[in-house]
Amino acid sequence: MIEREGILFVVSAPSGAGKTSLCKAITDSLDRLTHSISYTTRKPRPGEIDGRDYFFISEDRFRDMIDAGDFAEHAHVHSNLYGTSKRVLNDMIREGTDIILDIDTQGARQIKEHYQTAVFVFIMPPSMAILEERLRNRKSDRDEEIRKRLQRAADEIREYSLYDYIIVNRDFERALSELRSIVVAERCRTTMLKHDWIDTLLK
Repeated sequence: MIEREGILFVVSAPSGAGKTSLCKAITDSLDRLTHSISYTTRKPRPGEIDGRDYFFISEDRFRDMIDAGDFAEHAHVHSNLYGTSKRVLNDMIREGTDIILDIDTQGARQIKEHYQTAVFVFIMPPSMAILEERLRNRKSDRDEEIRKRLQRAADEIREYSLYDYIIVNRDFERALSELRSIVVAERCRTTMLKHDWIDTLLK
C-alpha cells in the first residue's frame, strides 16, 4: 500500500546559482526522489543528453504540446521555451514518487496555482558579483547574454516571497545539506500521510 502521494518539490534560482547541480546531487543521494525532465527548444550544451538532461524538441512541436494542454507549466526563458509534462507529474505523484522540478519563477507561479501541496525552494546566490563571476566562468555566454541573465536574475530574486524556503548557495555541500533537510522534513509531515494507511497499521 502507498503510504502517501508523492511530494512535488519546485526548485528555482537565477541562472548560475547552482540549482541544476543541487537537484542532480540530491536525487543521487536520496531514495524515492526523481528529477523531472523538462522539455525545451534550446540546443543541448556540451555533455547534455536528450532524455536525461532535457527532452530537446523543435519549437513547432513545443507549441503543438501547448495547444494540446500537455504541460503542467511552460515558460519563455532566455529566448527558449521550457515545459513540464502534466501527465508525467500526475502519474508520479499518484504512485507515491517524490519529484524535484527544476524550473524558473514563471513556471513556479503556474505550478502554485494547480498543485497546492507542492513545496517551493529558491536557491539564492551569495551576491550578484559572485553570480556574475560564476556565469563568466562557464564560458558559454557572450557579454550581452550575461548582462541579460543578470538582469533576469534580479527580477527572479524579487519573486522570493513565492517560495516556502530560501537556500543561499555559498558552499555547495552546505546548500545540498539544507536542501536534503527540507526534503526529509516534508516527507514526515502528518498532512502528507494517507489516513487509511494509519488505520491499517492499527489493525
